[in-house]
Amino acid sequence: MKMKTCLALVAAAAALSACVDFGGSRPPPGSIGGVQPRVQTVEGRWADSNGLNSTFSGGRFETHTTDGTNTQMASGTYTTDPSGMIQINLYSNVKRTSSKVNCFMANPSQLNCTSETGGHFSLNRQG
Repeated sequence: MKMKTCLALVAAAAALSACVDFGGSRPPPGSIGGVQPRVQTVEGRWADSNGLNSTFSGGRFETHTTDGTNTQMASGTYTTDPSGMIQINLYSNVKRTSSKVNCFMANPSQLNCTSETGGHFSLNRQG
């Protein structure tokens, strides 16, 4: 190749590389215009298919019946780790036993859970 052709190719490559964005000049996804993405939180009221309502608030967890008696079926604590797993340490007032349940948010309205015995259930956000 002639020297002029080589210089032209190098100049073209340099010009094209200036157009490539390696992420350093962009704001994080969802923060355009100063708006931060909404963090999914478990805080609030949830219901299961068995007619029980659960409330998550400030690290405390409670489950009550919806049959009009509002009987507390379980209570306990919960934590959320950086991966998004929600670990519930609960005490069942019915069975009089303690157990652990691990949950992940499938989406902002659904919480999928697995008990330490392998049982699966889902909770759906209320209100």
